[in-house]
Amino acid sequence: MIKLSDYSTKPTDGLTKSKAKKMRNELADELATLQNLMLAEGKHSLLIVLQGMDASGKDGLVRKVFRQVSPSGVKVHSFKKPTDEEFAHDFLWRVHKVTPQKGMIQIFNRSHYEDILIQRVHKWIDEDRVKQRIKHINNFEELLQEENNTHVLKFYLHVSREEQEVRLRERVDLLRKNWKHNDGDWEQREYWDEYMKAYETCFNECSPNIPWHIVPADENWMKEYTVAKIIVEKLKRLNMEFPPLETERNWETV
Repeated sequence: MIKLSDYSTKPTDGLTKSKAKKMRNELADELATLQNLMLAEGKHSLLIVLQGMDASGKDGLVRKVFRQVSPSGVKVHSFKKPTDEEFAHDFLWRVHKVTPQKGMIQIFNRSHYEDILIQRVHKWIDEDRVKQRIKHINNFEELLQEENNTHVLKFYLHVSREEQEVRLRERVDLLRKNWKHNDGDWEQREYWDEYMKAYETCFNECSPNIPWHIVPADENWMKEYTVAKIIVEKLKRLNMEFPPLETERNWETV
């Protein structure tokens, strides 16, 4: 059983900040090459799910890890409060229509898991509904991976409560970060323990074929390096190849 209290929010492997940043940049270059290969081959796609408490650094991670990937090869979708149209459908309707087509990387900044996190924490749905939705999510992700070669990587950015307070305070105190401030982030912080329990349920009841990666997030450089490494290793294991030249012309005689 996964308990978040057993996982450190700080680096534990001895890497220095300068070394981790250097390796992250190298991985970012490699990721760009692999995405180009995936686009050319046209057989696979990658869905990256980013979850974490407010100020865990989801936006910054996307900027740093995908900085070299062609804009034509990666998309980001942020899930907000459902619209009236979305409320009129099942909770996965709005998710399925933004999954990646073959050759593409799709990043979910927050995701379908919000429908069993914030709704559970605030008791907008009961525990039976939570279990139902977890079952549907597992089936949905396995459908993507098994039927469409959409490989799913899920990351929980594990920030400490103390570090979150520092970052939220910066949004109040620093002019360049004022635009990020939202009173609602402080309100949700009051439910910290409830959120930790809700996340643990996600981790422990998800499909074993598509596990969560719990990433220490108190240091941005460690978080970015860790996520980049996991993504690159995943894409390498696909053993992708560039497709052969398709033409009826004999170019050897030209």
